[in-house]
Amino acid sequence: MRTELDRNPRPTELTLLGGFELRQEDQTVVLPLGAQRLLAFLGLHDEPLLRGHVAEALWPERHRHRANANLRSVVWRVRQADPNLIDGARSRLGLAAYVRVDVRERIVLARALVNRELGSDPCTLDRGVSAALSADLLPDWFDEWLPIPRHRWTQLRLHALEAVAEHFLAVGHFSQALEAALAAVWAEPLRESGHRVLIRIHAAEGNWSEAISQYHRYRQLLHRELRVLPTAQMETLIQELTPR
Repeated sequence: MRTELDRNPRPTELTLLGGFELRQEDQTVVLPLGAQRLLAFLGLHDEPLLRGHVAEALWPERHRHRANANLRSVVWRVRQADPNLIDGARSRLGLAAYVRVDVRERIVLARALVNRELGSDPCTLDRGVSAALSADLLPDWFDEWLPIPRHRWTQLRLHALEAVAEHFLAVGHFSQALEAALAAVWAEPLRESGHRVLIRIHAAEGNWSEAISQYHRYRQLLHRELRVLPTAQMETLIQELTPR
């Protein structure tokens, strides 16, 4: 029989950006690492997953039977903390629908920014949008299943940050544009497109020395790390922006 608590689950937020945290009614829920790994893995998937797939992903070095046993134990531990957190049919597991997952919400935001779906007026963007896109996915975790979702999030948020910078640049809000462009450059220093946006913002403000200095810093970094030169796009940009 379902209890009143089961019918009315507590407001729950799962944080994966910047580090793991599970909060219910503004209180942190303390979980063992195995339970954290399971919730994080489920939180990165919108649909329920086959139990066997979850077990093999979380314990790739274990025999299938041992991995399945580990999964059953971890699911039991999670349900001791809250019986509603995991929806589990006979063969599948998923995070309960009422659990808010920060990375899922930020992915929706980032896609809307990249696709220009938030309206044509850049002024409608919240100034905190750059901060919302600046956190790494579980940066202190080194699980084997993490590199692909981490790379996926990084690439999406970089495109979104550059789009935000372009939005603010278009209406002359240079401070917000710089914040977004610098966040993109900080997240991936070798990515040229972020540097090009940053240079254009400096030039739009009339700060030619900053624009040229940024170009030379990037050129030196690229040569030091990869032994290559900036692309023709960068060189053309510098030629077009440099005052005659």
